[in-house]
Amino acid sequence: MDRDEVRELLARVAAGEAGVDEALDALVRGPAAGYADLGFARVDTHRGLRTGDPEVVFAAGKTPAQTVALFHRLRASGNRPAFATRASADVVEAVRAAFPGAAYTDESGTCVAVGEPPATRGLVRVVAAGTSDAAVAGEAAFTARLFGAEVERIDDVGVAGLHRLLAVHAELDSADCLVVVAGMEGALPSVVAGLVSVPVLAVPTSVGYGASFGGLSALLAMLNSCAPGVAVCNIDNGFGAGVFAARVARAARERPTRTPH
Repeated sequence: MDRDEVRELLARVAAGEAGVDEALDALVRGPAAGYADLGFARVDTHRGLRTGDPEVVFAAGKTPAQTVALFHRLRASGNRPAFATRASADVVEAVRAAFPGAAYTDESGTCVAVGEPPATRGLVRVVAAGTSDAAVAGEAAFTARLFGAEVERIDDVGVAGLHRLLAVHAELDSADCLVVVAGMEGALPSVVAGLVSVPVLAVPTSVGYGASFGGLSALLAMLNSCAPGVAVCNIDNGFGAGVFAARVARAARERPTRTPH
């Protein structure tokens, strides 16, 4: 149960559409400690209430059976989709079998979810330097949509051909938050941040030749950006970027503009 669901429940009680006992039962459903102990994992059933977003499964290192069990528990905890990142083909197949016709994946097939995505609020644009960065960009886009933002992609606009980037300047500057994904020398976020008034979240990827050191060169370049307004995620962390960008976009559309005194 997340904050929106609690707000809806309390509104129903205030309107006389739900009883106090019904609301109390809904609020204390599950362990009072706020987690469900499955033996191999303790599912944080109150994360949505605390943060506004439910727990997500990091499927790497988990068996298909464990991931399916986590999905069943997460689906029972609220209306938001159950969602796993870094899922193997076996895990995706097991989730599809456990939820026939209800499971869907990102373009690379390594993120899988069950449940209807929430209504959108705010716009995130995910910008990829090259086609080789698409898997990380796809994880970011898939995550941001499941976390309640509208998402659009802009692909293959790396610094080796700046005319491609300049051609989409209007789209870049009209988003509520940009996720900019790049490997190699990692220059794209700095260039983008120098062109727009939008918060830029940079994501280095492990794409590149030997001296890129598995994305470390791109990470250091992004951390040393001379353009203001750039924040940086970990190497290949499309999930973290998607969550952050969705929260920025949602907040941008949620809070009224204040007039200075």
